[in-house]
This record gives sequence, structure tokens and C-alpha cells, in this order.
Amino acid sequence: MGFLSDSSVCNGLVSVYAKGYNHLPSARKVFDEIPDKRVVSCWTSLISGFARSGQSEEALRLFHVMISQNLLPQSDTMVSVLSACSSLEVPKIEKWINILSELIGDGVSTRETSCDSVNTALVYLFGKWGKIEKSREGFDRISAIGKRSVVPWNAMISTYVQNGYPVEGLSLFRMMVEELPTTPNHITMVSVLSACAQIGDLSFGSWVHDHLISLGHKDTIASNKILATSLIDMYSKCGNLDKAKEVFEHTVSKDVVLFNAMIMGLAVYGEAEDALRLFYRMPEFGLQPNAGTFLGALSACSHSGLLASGRRIFREVSLSPSLTLEHYACYIDLLARVGCIKEAMKVVSSMPFKPNNFVWGALLGGCLLHSRVELAQEVSRRLVEVDPDNSAGYVMLANALASENQWSDVSELRLEMKEKGIKKQPGSSWIVVDGVVHEFLVGYLSHPKIESIYHTLGGLVKHMKVASHCQLVCCC
Repeated sequence: MGFLSDSSVCNGLVSVYAKGYNHLPSARKVFDEIPDKRVVSCWTSLISGFARSGQSEEALRLFHVMISQNLLPQSDTMVSVLSACSSLEVPKIEKWINILSELIGDGVSTRETSCDSVNTALVYLFGKWGKIEKSREGFDRISAIGKRSVVPWNAMISTYVQNGYPVEGLSLFRMMVEELPTTPNHITMVSVLSACAQIGDLSFGSWVHDHLISLGHKDTIASNKILATSLIDMYSKCGNLDKAKEVFEHTVSKDVVLFNAMIMGLAVYGEAEDALRLFYRMPEFGLQPNAGTFLGALSACSHSGLLASGRRIFREVSLSPSLTLEHYACYIDLLARVGCIKEAMKVVSSMPFKPNNFVWGALLGGCLLHSRVELAQEVSRRLVEVDPDNSAGYVMLANALASENQWSDVSELRLEMKEKGIKKQPGSSWIVVDGVVHEFLVGYLSHPKIESIYHTLGGLVKHMKVASHCQLVCCC
């Protein structure tokens, strides 16, 4: 090892060794023997190697040492650090939040930019832990120089979106592109498209697509399966199935995840025949269906009442190692929807999984749809047992009892909900006006224009009553 005194040779060796899982020990050995470790790229190579191989804590230990030695991580370093963070389980997340927080709290890192790197990691970790406010605190601590990089923005936007705060995610994205000279990348756009899909913002989602094309990224979309899948998911959930199909057809290299997104999109909109055709075309592309594919195909059958096809697909997945409780829930939903209640009950009692809220909810929906009120009461009780804090089972049963004029039972059910402190979950909706997303909840009165909204609604109700009265008079 006479080359150890040559840092450039050593850095090259670390980079080459780190790319192969079997050579990681060699990469670490060379790294440890480098006399001058001030070159950030060798740290990045080794951190990346550990992150790719699933050795997340090794990657984070290196990052910790790097910061302790006052070295400045590059954007590529941080991408690998966040990749390592993404593989951590919850107990490890809390551990590393404490370790990394000490770096800032103890003033170990004197360079502001190094603190920015630690805060970026904390943004991601707190987000993965579901601590949104803590995540935002970490983001707000990042300096203006640190925010010139797209990495902290991606971490915070994805935190909002993945934790069910799409409106906040889109607001932050707008701040990023309008107020600061930070250029979003395809990772940013994937999160933004997911946010659009969650709230049904077709307008903004289409703008993202057009914006990517205007920047000359049309070929990138066709070759980037993750971005193409996000577009298909967004267009499907926002109701523009034609555009979803267009993106699918233009994607050059199709994988299973891309097929799954398109199959599920078709399934939800009742285009079951097209969904199943796509399902059976997968071998033409050298692809085999996975658990998600079978779930999409079963969903297509369930939404369209295709019992025979559903039975056949369920038999297929039953013979594969992909079978999960979700597949059973979807198949039970199909049976219940078409009225095969007894068969659905038989599947519930014989499956190798404990029934969850989705299984009992699907069965309850079928019982109510086919006026099996007595059985619905029993199924509702089971649903409440596995999901006691959810109001859905109570509400569905109360509606069924009301339709049968069993008002005393309805009163008892409502009293039971009150005693247990269970409240009906409020409905919500979003609307986009001039590029601004407005969210409304049932009973929500704090919107800045709530008085104007109610005044307009009151006027519409009066017009409807007058129109209805005029129609009755004309009929007489």
C-alpha cells in the first residue's frame, strides 16, 4: 500500500470500493488509513456506500464524525445521509435525533454551514417520526446560504406531504420558487405532484408537468420512472385519466410500480376492462405482478363488480407469496358488493389473518347495501372492537337503522358514541382559487371570507327555493 501517501489515489480507491457491497470493508480500511481526510468526496463515497447497503447507522456515524471535524458536507453527501435516515426504524430515529441535536446544542460545529447540514438531517428525521412542528423548527434554523441548496427544501416539503399536510407543502414550494433563487429538481416535483394528488389540484399538477416540459425535460419524464409514476398518480387522482394514459404510453422504460399506478387509476374510475388488459400485458414487458399489482387488479374487479375475474385473480395471488390481508380485504369487498355476503363471511372466518377495520368495513358496506341490517349490527360491533375510535362504523349502522325506522336503536347508538367520546369525523374539501388552495371542514368558521361565503350560499338557497316553488305552481 505504497500509495497511501497520495490522497487522490486513496480517494479514488475508496470511491471504487464503496460502490460494491462486498468491497465496503476494503473501502473502510483504505479510508481509515488515509493520512489527510480533509477531502469531502471520500467521506461522501463511503457514506453513500453504507447507505446503499442498508448500513444506515454506519453512514450516520461517519456523518457525525465528519461534522465533529468541522468538514462541510456537499449536496451529494446530504442526499446519501437522508437516504440512510429513510431506512431507520422509529427507536433508532429518536436515538439519532438526540445524537445530532447534541452537535448543535453543544456547539461542536462552529461552521454555520455544517449546522445547516445537521438541521437538514433533523428536518428529515423529525418528519419521518411525524413531528411536523419540530421538523419546521429545524428548517427555519437553516441559514439563507444553506437554503440555496434544494436538499433542505426537499426534506421539508416531503415531510409535509408524507404526513398529510399537502397544502403546507405546496405553500413552501411556492416560497421556494418565488422568493429564493433555489431551483427545484425531480425529487421536489415528485413531492409536489403527490401533494396535488392528495387535494385534487389538477391545475397546479398540470402546471408542474408543463413546467418540466418547458425546461426541456420531456425526455427526462419519459425516462424517469419515479417522476412518470408520480404524474400518472396525480392525473388519475385528479380525474384526468387521458393524461395519465398519455404519460404511461410515452414512458420508455416501464416497471412494475408504473404499471401499478396506471392499473389503480383505471380501477378507481371504473375502467376495469382496461385495467385487467394492462394487468395481463405485463409479461410482454418482462414484468411479473407484485402485491400492489394484484391489489390494483382486485380493486378494478371490486369497483366494477366483475366477480368471475375477481375470483380468478384472487386464486392467482393466493398461490403467490405476495398474499396479504389487503388482498383479502379487497376480495371481501368485491364479494360483499355483489351480494355474496355468506361467501364473504366464510372468507373472513377462514383467512390466515386477523380481520382489521378494512375487512369489517367492507363487509359492513355490503350488508347495508343489500339490506342485511341484522347482520350489519353484528359486523358493526366487530368493526368497533378493532377500531374503537373511528366513527365510521357507528355512522354507517345508524344510517341503516334509520332507514328501517329503528329510531330507538339509533338513539342508543348515538348515546353510546357520546359516552365513549366518539365524534363523527368532519368532512373536508379543497378548492383552488387564483392559485391559492382553500381548505374547508364541516363546521369550520375561521376562513377569512366565511361571512361572504355564507351570504352567497344563503342567496343560492333562496333562488333554489323560489325556482322549486315556481315549478310546483306550474305543475298544478
